[in-house]
Amino acid sequence: MHTHPTFDISIGGMTCASCVARVERALRQVPGVQDATVNLATESARIVVADVDDGDGNDSDMEARLRRAVRTAGYEPHSAATAAAAQAEAAHLGAWHGFLPVGVALLLAAPLLAPMLLAPFGVHWMLPPFWQWLLATPVQFGLGARFYRAGWHAARARTGNMDLLVALGTSAAYGLSLWLWWRAAPGDMPHLYFEASAVVIALVLLGKWLEARAKRQATSAIRALQQLRPEVAHLIGRRGEADVPLAEVMTGDRLAVRPGERVPADARVVEGESEVDEAMLTGEPLPVPKLPGDLLTGGSVNGSGRLVVEVRATGAESVLARIIRLVEDAQAAKAPIQKRVDQIAAVFVPVVLLIAVVTLVGWWMAGAGLETALIHAVAVMVIACPCALGLATPVAVMAGTGVAARRGILIKDASALELAHRVDTVAFDKTGTLTLGKPVLAALLLPASSHEAGDVDHLDRLADLDEAALLGIAASLQSGSTHPLAHAVARAAAERGLGVASVGGLQALSGRGVRGRVGDRDWALASLRWCEELGAVTDAAQVAQCHDRGATVSALLSMPSGPGGVPRVHALLAFTDEPKPQAAEAVAALRARGLRVVMISGDNLRAAEAMAARVGIAADDVRAEVLPADKAAQVMALRKDGRGGEHAGGHVVAMVGDGANDAPALAAADVGIAMANGTDVAMEAAGITLMRGDLALVADALDLSGRTVAKIRQNLFWAFAYNVVGIPFAAFGLLSPVVAGAAMALSSLSVMSNALLLRRWKPKRQR
Repeated sequence: MHTHPTFDISIGGMTCASCVARVERALRQVPGVQDATVNLATESARIVVADVDDGDGNDSDMEARLRRAVRTAGYEPHSAATAAAAQAEAAHLGAWHGFLPVGVALLLAAPLLAPMLLAPFGVHWMLPPFWQWLLATPVQFGLGARFYRAGWHAARARTGNMDLLVALGTSAAYGLSLWLWWRAAPGDMPHLYFEASAVVIALVLLGKWLEARAKRQATSAIRALQQLRPEVAHLIGRRGEADVPLAEVMTGDRLAVRPGERVPADARVVEGESEVDEAMLTGEPLPVPKLPGDLLTGGSVNGSGRLVVEVRATGAESVLARIIRLVEDAQAAKAPIQKRVDQIAAVFVPVVLLIAVVTLVGWWMAGAGLETALIHAVAVMVIACPCALGLATPVAVMAGTGVAARRGILIKDASALELAHRVDTVAFDKTGTLTLGKPVLAALLLPASSHEAGDVDHLDRLADLDEAALLGIAASLQSGSTHPLAHAVARAAAERGLGVASVGGLQALSGRGVRGRVGDRDWALASLRWCEELGAVTDAAQVAQCHDRGATVSALLSMPSGPGGVPRVHALLAFTDEPKPQAAEAVAALRARGLRVVMISGDNLRAAEAMAARVGIAADDVRAEVLPADKAAQVMALRKDGRGGEHAGGHVVAMVGDGANDAPALAAADVGIAMANGTDVAMEAAGITLMRGDLALVADALDLSGRTVAKIRQNLFWAFAYNVVGIPFAAFGLLSPVVAGAAMALSSLSVMSNALLLRRWKPKRQR
């Protein structure tokens, strides 16, 4: 599948939803840009461009053009190194990083605010005008210079943002104070508004600092994952162990992992036994035993045993790097609901400026005087700053994806997170998803005439030479396959010490079986569907008996040598698989949420129904004998089913699968959920990946989606409520600029704090 080049740029200087709209507009105007998404919470942009490489290196110029567009729009494009250095510095200095200018602004503004605070207690005191001016001026033009710079860029671009509103509002209050001071008679004590300009700037700076602090908490999941990488690895060479930087470790290297250390890279255990804690990666609370041959994930913690491991993947190809990439992608993506908010934000500031002008003219024409009219207009501009509007959605998405990652749920995109709470139908693949995915060959049955009927107990009869020969042929046909049933045949043959013969002309037919030449004859290991298509006759009683036990049945056929012949069935192979220990509990939890649970399987209907009954899925909700290519069609049929639901008159469907053949169905579902122990193809097609095979995580993912969307809606309600209620209050003179500034700062803080409550989320079974 073709994908277009993508660029990620870190952007400094954005303060509100209007900034987001402005940067997106500037980026989309760059030739070759197909889409641009800007995230205020992560202060980053993701740009999708058309293929621009014409052999002259023009693709390398694209990023430069994008950065120039950001700078022209009035913002600072940071390089990856600069952004990483800033993050490292912030982490090193701690949560109080950057508080110095805020503290200075608060100290300078405090004496100006004191008279207002003392007045209710009968204390009437005020600084002389000169001292008010001396305290307010460095706040206005020194600490507040950032608002002038950003506001000027916005004005030049014929747009508006929070900075422009703050700059205009505080400048009006500051200028009015200068005017009243200049007009006052010598010795008079005029009522000035220096406190309004200084205190508003101080409160806005305080609010932005609190936002930055909350953002660091919201992105703590990413930092925690990044810190799982050890700095050095113990490389085993010809001269023994030597410590080398992790960046120098290569695939195939042998490393020593000492007790208590983190595994440096994805690896396979070569020597030693231990238990490994994978909680940070998978959410699995208990250590997992590891023996030679077992796989290890970089970042997990070794227990009490020393291990020698062989590196399988490093750097960007490691599981940890992919997890970090998925979480970063989800946090950088824009939820669908945010796009509607951005449309509102694009016209919000111009509308506010218009309301401020109407307020000014209205009060002045009503005879209140220019002084009163201007102060009310300033209050309108200050309280209407759309900071909270821009943060409401992305900070909730960041918090939700972060807590999900800590619980072993990787959410690939914000759309899946937003939609999952509406799911009313969950479709499960059977093998490897509901079951352990490790089927065993329970019986090899010869035609009824050659053995006692009903003898279907495991492999007791394989000592017979004929049966051993047939098993050897089946193992030879399956020797190149990675299908779970092929592994079962191979294990059974290995247990009997049977060799594998070479196969000529091997062909694999999806959903049907394999055929090839073993020795001097053509053989096929076929599904019952293929047997029926070929006209091969199977023993119906034997097949029914196997299906009643929930077994999957294949047939070993000798193919006719000439045209018109009919294949002959030489043996039936019955495979059984066990459901995952928590499968029935997980299905029950989903049904308790009022969800319909469906199983989609390529197996025979009776065998599929037998397994469905063991995990609590109704027979009516079993879709059996489905070819891999038809699974997506089954999912689409469930979506269009008119039995209820909220999505387009049908159902909102989540598909849970693990294999490459599940990828089309995962992509066709409203929400695709892949098991991380499955294939990379399935994980790429799914919007959500479960880092361990615990099916209870499906319900957890749906529950967390509901909680996150609830936070988004609460945040948007409060963000709009502050403006919808505050603007009329300010316009009618019921709010002073100082109170408006405090309310504006409080709106951003309340949105951030509300979103961070998601970090306390726990699955229902743990509450």
